Amino acid sequence: MTTVNQIDSVGIATSSMLVELNISCWTARKLDKKVSEEIDTAKNTNVKAGNYHKHLLAGNPHLDAVVKYAANVRLWNTKQTIPWSDAGGRIVTMENLFNGGYKSQLDNHKMEFERLATNFINIYPTLISASAFQLGDLFDRNEYPEAEEIVKKFKFNYTLSPLATSGDFRIDIGEQARNEIIQHYEEQFQERLNSAMRDVWDRLHTCLTHMSERLTSEEDGTRKKFHGTLLTNARELVDLLNRLNVTQDPQLEQARRDLSAALLNTDIDALKDSDYVRENVKQKVDAIINKFNW
Repeated sequence: MTTVNQIDSVGIATSSMLVELNISCWTARKLDKKVSEEIDTAKNTNVKAGNYHKHLLAGNPHLDAVVKYAANVRLWNTKQTIPWSDAGGRIVTMENLFNGGYKSQLDNHKMEFERLATNFINIYPTLISASAFQLGDLFDRNEYPEAEEIVKKFKFNYTLSPLATSGDFRIDIGEQARNEIIQHYEEQFQERLNSAMRDVWDRLHTCLTHMSERLTSEEDGTRKKFHGTLLTNARELVDLLNRLNVTQDPQLEQARRDLSAALLNTDIDALKDSDYVRENVKQKVDAIINKFNW
Protein backbone atom coordinates (compact mmCIF):
# COMPACT_ATOMS: atom_id res chain seq x y z
CA MET A 1 0.00 0.00 0.00
CA THR A 2 1.32 3.45 -0.92
CA THR A 3 1.37 5.95 1.95
CA VAL A 4 -0.35 9.20 0.96
CA ASN A 5 1.67 11.61 3.07
CA GLN A 6 2.10 14.61 0.78
CA ILE A 7 -0.84 14.37 -1.61
CA ASP A 8 -1.99 17.65 -3.18
CA SER A 9 -5.12 18.45 -1.16
CA VAL A 10 -6.35 20.87 -3.84
CA GLY A 11 -6.16 18.13 -6.47
CA ILE A 12 -8.14 15.77 -4.27
CA ALA A 13 -10.71 18.44 -3.46
CA THR A 14 -11.32 19.33 -7.10
CA SER A 15 -11.76 15.70 -8.14
CA SER A 16 -14.07 14.70 -5.27
CA MET A 17 -17.06 15.83 -3.27
CA LEU A 18 -18.35 15.14 0.21
CA VAL A 19 -21.69 13.36 0.43
CA GLU A 20 -23.78 13.09 3.58
CA LEU A 21 -26.63 10.60 3.36
CA ASN A 22 -29.29 10.49 6.07
CA ILE A 23 -32.08 7.92 5.95
CA SER A 24 -34.46 7.41 8.85
CA CYS A 25 -37.43 5.10 9.40
CA TRP A 26 -40.01 4.53 12.07
CA THR A 27 -39.00 1.42 14.01
CA ALA A 28 -42.47 0.63 15.42
CA ARG A 29 -40.82 -0.68 18.57
CA LYS A 30 -42.06 0.23 22.01
CA LEU A 31 -40.81 -0.50 25.51
CA ASP A 32 -43.51 -2.35 27.43
CA LYS A 33 -42.78 -1.55 31.07
CA LYS A 34 -45.63 -3.69 32.36
CA VAL A 35 -44.47 -6.84 30.58
CA SER A 36 -40.86 -6.11 31.62
CA GLU A 37 -41.98 -6.03 35.25
CA GLU A 38 -44.03 -9.21 34.80
CA ILE A 39 -40.98 -11.04 33.42
CA ASP A 40 -38.83 -9.89 36.35
CA THR A 41 -41.52 -11.08 38.75
CA ALA A 42 -41.96 -14.41 36.98
CA LYS A 43 -38.19 -15.02 37.08
CA ASN A 44 -37.89 -13.95 40.74
CA THR A 45 -35.32 -11.23 40.06
CA ASN A 46 -34.48 -8.77 42.82
CA VAL A 47 -33.55 -6.02 40.37
CA LYS A 48 -34.70 -4.73 37.03
CA ALA A 49 -32.94 -7.35 34.92
CA GLY A 50 -34.04 -6.31 31.44
CA ASN A 51 -36.53 -4.62 29.17
CA TYR A 52 -39.15 -6.04 26.86
CA HIS A 53 -39.51 -4.17 23.58
CA LYS A 54 -42.44 -5.18 21.42
CA HIS A 55 -42.85 -4.67 17.71
CA LEU A 56 -46.14 -2.80 17.25
CA LEU A 57 -46.53 -4.21 13.73
CA ALA A 58 -45.13 -7.68 14.34
CA GLY A 59 -45.86 -10.17 11.59
CA ASN A 60 -46.54 -7.47 8.99
CA PRO A 61 -44.09 -7.10 6.07
CA HIS A 62 -45.00 -3.59 4.89
CA LEU A 63 -42.82 -1.62 7.30
CA ASP A 64 -40.03 -4.18 7.01
CA ALA A 65 -39.93 -3.51 3.25
CA VAL A 66 -39.13 0.16 3.88
CA VAL A 67 -36.58 -0.57 6.62
CA LYS A 68 -34.80 -3.23 4.57
CA TYR A 69 -34.68 -0.98 1.52
CA ALA A 70 -33.12 1.79 3.61
CA ALA A 71 -30.51 -0.65 4.93
CA ASN A 72 -29.65 -1.79 1.40
CA VAL A 73 -29.24 1.81 0.23
CA ARG A 74 -26.87 2.54 3.12
CA LEU A 75 -24.84 -0.54 2.18
CA TRP A 76 -24.79 0.51 -1.47
CA ASN A 77 -23.65 4.00 -0.50
CA THR A 78 -20.84 2.56 1.63
CA LYS A 79 -19.60 0.56 -1.35
CA GLN A 80 -19.75 3.52 -3.71
CA THR A 81 -17.89 5.95 -1.44
CA ILE A 82 -14.99 6.07 1.01
CA PRO A 83 -15.04 7.34 4.62
CA TRP A 84 -13.99 10.87 5.47
CA SER A 85 -15.46 12.54 8.57
CA ASP A 86 -16.54 11.21 11.95
CA ALA A 87 -19.90 12.89 11.38
CA GLY A 88 -20.65 10.45 8.58
CA GLY A 89 -19.58 12.40 5.51
CA ARG A 90 -18.01 10.26 2.78
CA ILE A 91 -16.02 11.00 -0.36
CA VAL A 92 -17.50 10.42 -3.80
CA THR A 93 -15.26 11.05 -6.79
CA MET A 94 -16.45 13.31 -9.61
CA GLU A 95 -15.93 10.36 -11.94
CA ASN A 96 -18.32 8.22 -9.92
CA LEU A 97 -20.72 11.07 -9.22
CA PHE A 98 -21.70 11.51 -12.85
CA ASN A 99 -19.98 9.06 -15.21
CA GLY A 100 -20.36 6.24 -12.71
CA GLY A 101 -24.04 7.02 -12.24
CA TYR A 102 -23.87 7.59 -8.47
CA LYS A 103 -26.02 10.74 -8.51
CA SER A 104 -28.74 9.29 -10.75
CA GLN A 105 -28.84 6.04 -8.78
CA LEU A 106 -29.06 7.94 -5.50
CA ASP A 107 -32.01 9.94 -6.84
CA ASN A 108 -33.68 6.71 -7.96
CA HIS A 109 -33.14 5.21 -4.50
CA LYS A 110 -34.73 8.28 -2.94
CA MET A 111 -37.81 7.99 -5.15
CA GLU A 112 -38.19 4.28 -4.42
CA PHE A 113 -37.79 4.83 -0.68
CA GLU A 114 -40.47 7.54 -0.73
CA ARG A 115 -42.77 5.28 -2.76
CA LEU A 116 -42.41 2.44 -0.25
CA ALA A 117 -42.90 4.82 2.68
CA THR A 118 -46.02 6.33 1.08
CA ASN A 119 -47.48 2.88 0.44
CA PHE A 120 -46.92 2.01 4.09
CA ILE A 121 -48.52 5.23 5.35
CA ASN A 122 -51.57 4.66 3.14
CA ILE A 123 -52.33 1.27 4.68
CA TYR A 124 -51.12 2.14 8.19
CA PRO A 125 -54.65 2.41 9.70
CA THR A 126 -55.47 -1.06 8.39
CA LEU A 127 -52.23 -2.43 9.85
CA ILE A 128 -53.19 -1.14 13.30
CA SER A 129 -56.42 -3.14 13.17
CA ALA A 130 -54.50 -6.23 12.07
CA SER A 131 -52.06 -5.77 14.96
CA ALA A 132 -54.90 -5.97 17.46
CA PHE A 133 -55.36 -9.56 16.32
CA GLN A 134 -51.64 -10.35 16.01
CA LEU A 135 -50.52 -8.99 19.40
CA GLY A 136 -53.41 -10.17 21.54
CA ASP A 137 -53.07 -8.89 25.12
CA LEU A 138 -49.97 -6.92 24.17
CA PHE A 139 -52.00 -4.61 21.93
CA ASP A 140 -52.55 -1.06 23.14
CA ARG A 141 -54.09 1.39 20.65
CA ASN A 142 -52.65 4.35 22.53
CA GLU A 143 -49.13 3.27 21.59
CA TYR A 144 -49.77 3.82 17.88
CA PRO A 145 -49.05 7.37 16.64
CA GLU A 146 -51.38 8.97 14.13
CA ALA A 147 -50.44 8.68 10.46
CA GLU A 148 -49.58 12.41 10.33
CA GLU A 149 -46.87 11.83 12.94
CA ILE A 150 -45.53 8.71 11.25
CA VAL A 151 -44.92 10.57 7.98
CA LYS A 152 -42.29 12.74 9.69
CA LYS A 153 -40.32 9.68 10.77
CA PHE A 154 -39.47 8.65 7.20
CA LYS A 155 -36.70 10.77 5.72
CA PHE A 156 -34.26 10.40 2.87
CA ASN A 157 -31.91 13.34 2.49
CA TYR A 158 -28.47 13.77 1.05
CA THR A 159 -26.12 16.71 0.75
CA LEU A 160 -23.29 17.15 -1.72
CA SER A 161 -20.69 19.71 -0.75
CA PRO A 162 -17.15 20.67 -1.80
CA LEU A 163 -14.25 19.07 0.01
CA ALA A 164 -12.62 21.92 1.93
CA THR A 165 -8.89 22.62 1.79
CA SER A 166 -6.70 24.85 3.94
CA GLY A 167 -6.98 27.52 1.25
CA ASP A 168 -10.67 27.88 2.08
CA PHE A 169 -9.97 29.43 5.48
CA ARG A 170 -11.21 33.01 5.86
CA ILE A 171 -10.18 33.95 9.38
CA ASP A 172 -9.13 37.29 10.84
CA ILE A 173 -6.36 36.32 13.26
CA GLY A 174 -2.61 36.76 13.53
CA GLU A 175 -0.43 35.26 10.83
CA GLN A 176 1.28 32.79 13.18
CA ALA A 177 -2.01 31.57 14.62
CA ARG A 178 -3.48 31.29 11.13
CA ASN A 179 -0.49 29.26 9.91
CA GLU A 180 -0.81 26.94 12.90
CA ILE A 181 -4.49 26.32 12.16
CA ILE A 182 -3.77 25.73 8.47
CA GLN A 183 -0.96 23.30 9.32
CA HIS A 184 -3.24 21.46 11.74
CA TYR A 185 -5.98 21.21 9.08
CA GLU A 186 -3.55 19.95 6.44
CA GLU A 187 -2.28 17.29 8.85
CA GLN A 188 -5.85 16.23 9.58
CA PHE A 189 -6.61 16.22 5.86
CA GLN A 190 -3.71 13.85 5.20
CA GLU A 191 -4.69 11.59 8.11
CA ARG A 192 -8.24 11.35 6.82
CA LEU A 193 -7.03 10.70 3.31
CA ASN A 194 -4.72 7.94 4.50
CA SER A 195 -7.61 6.42 6.45
CA ALA A 196 -9.93 6.68 3.45
CA MET A 197 -7.48 4.92 1.16
CA ARG A 198 -6.77 2.34 3.86
CA ASP A 199 -10.48 1.51 3.67
CA VAL A 200 -10.22 0.94 -0.09
CA TRP A 201 -7.16 -1.29 0.31
CA ASP A 202 -8.92 -3.22 3.08
CA ARG A 203 -11.89 -3.89 0.80
CA LEU A 204 -9.55 -5.28 -1.83
CA HIS A 205 -7.64 -7.38 0.70
CA THR A 206 -10.87 -8.80 2.14
CA CYS A 207 -12.08 -9.73 -1.34
CA LEU A 208 -8.77 -11.41 -2.28
CA THR A 209 -8.33 -13.37 0.96
CA HIS A 210 -11.95 -14.56 0.80
CA MET A 211 -11.44 -15.78 -2.76
CA SER A 212 -8.19 -17.51 -1.86
CA GLU A 213 -9.78 -19.24 1.13
CA ARG A 214 -12.82 -20.41 -0.83
CA LEU A 215 -10.72 -21.67 -3.74
CA THR A 216 -8.50 -23.72 -1.42
CA SER A 217 -9.57 -27.35 -1.15
CA GLU A 218 -10.12 -29.02 2.19
CA GLU A 219 -7.33 -31.17 3.65
CA ASP A 220 -9.03 -34.29 2.30
CA GLY A 221 -9.11 -32.79 -1.18
CA THR A 222 -12.82 -31.95 -1.32
CA ARG A 223 -13.83 -28.64 -2.83
CA LYS A 224 -15.20 -25.89 -0.63
CA LYS A 225 -18.62 -24.53 -1.49
CA PHE A 226 -18.98 -20.99 -2.83
CA HIS A 227 -21.65 -18.97 -4.58
CA GLY A 228 -21.73 -16.91 -7.74
CA THR A 229 -21.16 -13.80 -5.65
CA LEU A 230 -17.53 -14.90 -5.28
CA LEU A 231 -17.02 -13.66 -8.83
CA THR A 232 -19.69 -10.97 -9.09
CA ASN A 233 -18.49 -9.21 -5.94
CA ALA A 234 -14.89 -9.29 -7.19
CA ARG A 235 -15.88 -7.90 -10.60
CA GLU A 236 -17.99 -5.23 -8.94
CA LEU A 237 -14.97 -4.22 -6.85
CA VAL A 238 -12.73 -4.07 -9.94
CA ASP A 239 -15.21 -1.63 -11.47
CA LEU A 240 -15.50 0.42 -8.28
CA LEU A 241 -11.75 0.71 -7.75
CA ASN A 242 -11.63 2.73 -10.96
CA ARG A 243 -13.75 5.37 -9.20
CA LEU A 244 -12.55 5.07 -5.59
CA ASN A 245 -8.85 5.66 -6.21
CA VAL A 246 -8.99 9.37 -5.37
CA THR A 247 -5.20 9.62 -4.92
CA GLN A 248 -4.50 7.90 -8.23
CA ASP A 249 -2.37 5.42 -6.29
CA PRO A 250 -0.41 3.48 -8.96
CA GLN A 251 -0.07 0.42 -6.72
CA LEU A 252 -3.83 0.27 -6.16
CA GLU A 253 -4.39 0.62 -9.89
CA GLN A 254 -1.91 -2.20 -10.53
CA ALA A 255 -3.68 -4.41 -8.00
CA ARG A 256 -6.99 -3.61 -9.69
CA ARG A 257 -5.59 -4.53 -13.10
CA ASP A 258 -4.10 -7.76 -11.73
CA LEU A 259 -7.45 -8.79 -10.23
CA SER A 260 -9.23 -7.92 -13.46
CA ALA A 261 -6.79 -10.12 -15.37
CA ALA A 262 -7.23 -12.97 -12.87
CA LEU A 263 -10.99 -12.93 -13.48
CA LEU A 264 -10.73 -12.71 -17.26
CA ASN A 265 -12.58 -15.44 -19.18
CA THR A 266 -13.63 -17.12 -15.92
CA ASP A 267 -17.16 -18.02 -14.91
CA ILE A 268 -18.59 -19.58 -11.78
CA ASP A 269 -19.36 -22.92 -13.43
CA ALA A 270 -15.77 -23.32 -14.57
CA LEU A 271 -14.54 -22.52 -11.06
CA LYS A 272 -16.83 -25.14 -9.56
CA ASP A 273 -16.21 -27.86 -12.15
CA SER A 274 -12.53 -27.53 -13.04
CA ASP A 275 -9.69 -28.13 -10.61
CA TYR A 276 -7.33 -26.51 -13.10
CA VAL A 277 -9.35 -23.29 -13.45
CA ARG A 278 -9.85 -23.05 -9.71
CA GLU A 279 -6.14 -23.54 -8.97
CA ASN A 280 -5.15 -21.12 -11.74
CA VAL A 281 -7.36 -18.34 -10.39
CA LYS A 282 -6.22 -19.04 -6.84
CA GLN A 283 -2.56 -18.75 -7.83
CA LYS A 284 -3.22 -15.39 -9.50
CA VAL A 285 -5.15 -14.13 -6.47
CA ASP A 286 -2.43 -15.29 -4.09
CA ALA A 287 0.18 -13.58 -6.26
CA ILE A 288 -1.68 -10.27 -5.82
CA ILE A 289 -1.88 -10.81 -2.05
CA ASN A 290 1.87 -11.50 -1.86
CA LYS A 291 2.75 -8.63 -4.19
CA PHE A 292 1.72 -5.76 -1.92
CA ASN A 293 2.43 -4.63 1.62
CA TRP A 294 -1.00 -4.76 3.19
